[in-house]
Amino acid sequence: MKYQVQENCLTIFLPEDVDHHNAEEIRREADRLIDREHIRYVIFDFADTGFMDSSGIGVIMGRYRKVYMMGGEVCAVHASERMKKILTMSGVMKIMQIYEEDK
Repeated sequence: MKYQVQENCLTIFLPEDVDHHNAEEIRREADRLIDREHIRYVIFDFADTGFMDSSGIGVIMGRYRKVYMMGGEVCAVHASERMKKILTMSGVMKIMQIYEEDK
């Protein structure tokens, strides 16, 4: 996984599959960076992601709870139609915006 910190914003570049095999690693590293760098905004980049199970939803929800308590937000970028459907069906769209890239 790749992570990028700019000021108080953390971008998490998600892998092709976000499932129980890698969710704990994403959770652990994201929490470490959020605490160490005083992160208030988390961006989940879905550019390479084609599959996400409930473990991935849990990662998003957990990071939302963590930064929301500090007045922060989470959002998503580069989500395919398939990923948008998964996020909508899981209810995550109620807590997070998906931003489209300008062409």
